[in-house]
Amino acid sequence: QVQLVESGGGLVQAGGSLRLSCAASGRTFGIYARGWFRQAPGKEREFVAAIGGNTYYADSVKGRFTVSRDNAKNTVYLQMNSLKPEDTGVYYCAAGRIPGPKEQYDYWGQGTQVTVSS
Repeated sequence: QVQLVESGGGLVQAGGSLRLSCAASGRTFGIYARGWFRQAPGKEREFVAAIGGNTYYADSVKGRFTVSRDNAKNTVYLQMNSLKPEDTGVYYCAAGRIPGPKEQYDYWGQGTQVTVSS
């Protein structure tokens, strides 16, 4: 089993920045891919970014968000700049063997709320 704990969410004004962290523990060997997803009220959970051998981004966040990892800490980060109100939602970290759509991931964190005010 793999446990994922997100942190770093909060309330920020439009144009501001936040950095989310996702710390993994447990049996992480071979579970190399990490994905970030978000879910706004009344909407489906959507892909934001992922990291495996490469990095991947949703079109809506390209150029504003950056996903990175610190293997020594078994932690993945999502740096979010130039935030917009439409970025508001609960952000989830996910772990799996290869990056892909949400069905590709085996483990999920509990989520962290990001609220961007206009």
